[in-house]
Amino acid sequence: MQKYTHFMKFQTVKVLRVFCVLALLFAVNFAQTKDDARPVVDDSKETPDKILNPKLPTLFIVGDSTLKSNAPMRGWGQELAQFFNQNKLNVVNRAIGGRSSRTFQNEGRWDKVLAELKKGDFVIIQFGHNDVGKYDDPAAKERPSLHGETDETAEVTKLNGTKETVHTFGWYLRKYGEDARAKGATVIFCSMVPHKDWENGKIVRKESETFVKWTKNAAQATNAAFIDLNEAVALEFERLGQEKVELLFADKRTHSTPAGALLNAEKVIAGLRALKNPTLKKYYSDKGKRIAKLNRNTIDAQRK
Repeated sequence: MQKYTHFMKFQTVKVLRVFCVLALLFAVNFAQTKDDARPVVDDSKETPDKILNPKLPTLFIVGDSTLKSNAPMRGWGQELAQFFNQNKLNVVNRAIGGRSSRTFQNEGRWDKVLAELKKGDFVIIQFGHNDVGKYDDPAAKERPSLHGETDETAEVTKLNGTKETVHTFGWYLRKYGEDARAKGATVIFCSMVPHKDWENGKIVRKESETFVKWTKNAAQATNAAFIDLNEAVALEFERLGQEKVELLFADKRTHSTPAGALLNAEKVIAGLRALKNPTLKKYYSDKGKRIAKLNRNTIDAQRK
């Protein structure tokens, strides 16, 4: 009887240990998935957007999955072309999911854009969503920049054993602006579209003093234009209300449905139309011309 009792106690302890391990795994998994997935998209089998008419100026779109996604999600960059007369302007979307201001550069994607960029072209740039997190955290998939806008750097050893010098978010954005301007192109920076985070009927603007501010400052430093897309879209969400906004998202708080992507794209066009410099007035389609201009408080044109 004593052996049986001892056996049962031993089995109970084993079961409890297994339960604890399973509970821990569940907790870890929940912690990792409580936010929306931001996968690093493999586009090796996809054909990138091409310049249809090299004789025309081109509007390049650079950014992450909030600008270009696969169904059922959709990025605002995928909706932008309809607002332009493509007999006068090429619209080329080079955004890709999972990239940050850091990885779009160190993967060579920006170099490819620069190789095609010519005088008279335009570049719209939006980053921030994948720059969050700690720059040396393996779980962040080697994407985050240093959080700030100074010239500080950090040396990291990547998972493949190579070394990388990581810069601040502001530094990377200034490089985009400086590189494009050196090619004779015009740059328009957009602050990151907001998350669907509500508090007392308002959209939480937690990025306003970080990525939004750093984007605006990079535009000013490189004599580029700036559209505060974060604020413009947040205001529209608040006008629509929580119930209607729910239909604009394909996941919990980050990625758009086609309807949400269209709304964001319309705000980009509204911002572009409000800019005095640069002006894309002669390139808009009839649909683009019908978009009302944004309030001047949400744009900042610095380019001379």
